[in-house]
Amino acid sequence: MIRSLALVLWVLVVAWCSTAYAMERADLIGKVCGDAAAMGEAGRAMIDIAAEGSPDDRAWAAPIARSVMDRKLSCDATGAVVASADGSVDALTRAARSAADGSRLPLLSLKNRAVFETADAALALRSSPDPARRAAALRTLERQASNLPEQLFETAGRDESNPGLKAQISAVAQGAALNSPDMDKRIAAIGRIASRPDRHALALVGPLTNDPAYGVNTDFRRAVDAASAAIRRGITIGDTLATLYNGLSFASILFMAAIGLAVIFGLMGVINLAQGEFIMLGGYITWLVQEALRLIAPGLLQWYLIIAIPVVFLVTAAIGIVLEAILLRHLYRRPLMSLLATWAVSLFLINLVRVTFGTQNLQFVTPFYVTGGVPVIGDFIFTWNRMFAIAFAVVTLGLTWGLMRLTPLGLNIRAVTQNRTMAGCIGIAVRRVDMLAFGLGSGLAGLAGLALAPIYSVNPQMGQNFVIDSFMVVVLGGVGTIAGTIVAALGIGQINVLIEPLWGAVAAKVIVLLMIIGFLQWRPEGLFAIKGRRK
Repeated sequence: MIRSLALVLWVLVVAWCSTAYAMERADLIGKVCGDAAAMGEAGRAMIDIAAEGSPDDRAWAAPIARSVMDRKLSCDATGAVVASADGSVDALTRAARSAADGSRLPLLSLKNRAVFETADAALALRSSPDPARRAAALRTLERQASNLPEQLFETAGRDESNPGLKAQISAVAQGAALNSPDMDKRIAAIGRIASRPDRHALALVGPLTNDPAYGVNTDFRRAVDAASAAIRRGITIGDTLATLYNGLSFASILFMAAIGLAVIFGLMGVINLAQGEFIMLGGYITWLVQEALRLIAPGLLQWYLIIAIPVVFLVTAAIGIVLEAILLRHLYRRPLMSLLATWAVSLFLINLVRVTFGTQNLQFVTPFYVTGGVPVIGDFIFTWNRMFAIAFAVVTLGLTWGLMRLTPLGLNIRAVTQNRTMAGCIGIAVRRVDMLAFGLGSGLAGLAGLALAPIYSVNPQMGQNFVIDSFMVVVLGGVGTIAGTIVAALGIGQINVLIEPLWGAVAAKVIVLLMIIGFLQWRPEGLFAIKGRRK
């Protein structure tokens, strides 16, 4: 008997709650279709639903707020109808029905438009399955975070599954808490903001020195001063690390572009003005590998940069070998003619690529392993695309060093570089060494183009931007030395990155060039000179 009475009571409670629940929703629809004041109340009620409502409430209210903004909700005598691509449904019950004759759009004033825009964003933040939509909604809410319920960001941050978006919600919530009437919450928010020292945090904390509480509340003033100092210190450290990281990234690209030229120039004395075009060819061959994988094996498309490594090296090395055998072999004792010949090859390759592929920048897929980065401190982000270039340069350095030091070909190249005549006298095939060395230098230049593909614009003119820098690295480091190429690339890269923010890229190149000229006046052989190098 007691169990039966309890069951009846439970049914009555559920029925009463359902009736009240339906009445609340009907009242909200009535306000949406009411006058401007009632409509404003409806918008604010939807913001409260986003902050405190159940998932079912949010799922019901979200399309209504969106349809009001899109002007797809119409009011009639029996309620409201939401139009969509799948047909019209009743706003209250979600049952399919059409709007009655004489239906009208709700009156959406400028003030109410702002309210419903906020309601739409708040509901999207809490209920949208799309992370991009939630991120866009958060950007909308951030502009007026201090006027929104604190619980909105607390619950959104608690329920958010995306780590990056969760951190952004937390940051917005902390910014909103700075204007809380509760002083303890304000001080706690200041401390949390100071734990992520960047320029955005400084923009939030810095203006608090003009807050009335700063002059009268000692704890508040102490918290603001300590946070400002910590944030500025973090920004300084982050900027320093970013400069070093960017300089190392630029140096790795310079090294990749110059190491092949160091082998060619050091061995044969040929000023190869087409070296930049081999870099450009490496970028285009990488793109061809990407497109081939897109057609043949789409599942491997994310790995095209790795798959392209042997293809780029072998193809550009083969082109270099053919160029050396057909053209340059006959011009070794005529440096002016070899200079003009490589310049002609440079122009030929540029125009060949321009006619074949066009002049526009190539579009590359960005693989997951070169996408995004890790925030470290301040505004410094450890980006994966630059790390890829640095790691690729380190691997190339290791392989090149091993080839030059641990293989018969490397021994022959070093022997010919030091004394060509004596190397020929002891039986080294000098012509064959020249051919293979030119192919090696061309292949290394092609790999530089591959490393540039994720972070640089690949077009027919891209090689022209690196040939002069490559020569500066080779001449400064000492012709034909790997150690000199490394040190010179690091020095030029870091100096460029330090000077560019102050005086611009053009001034940076001019200053670096003047510094190199001054250094060569004092030490013409460069940083590291090979003993016995052919004069």
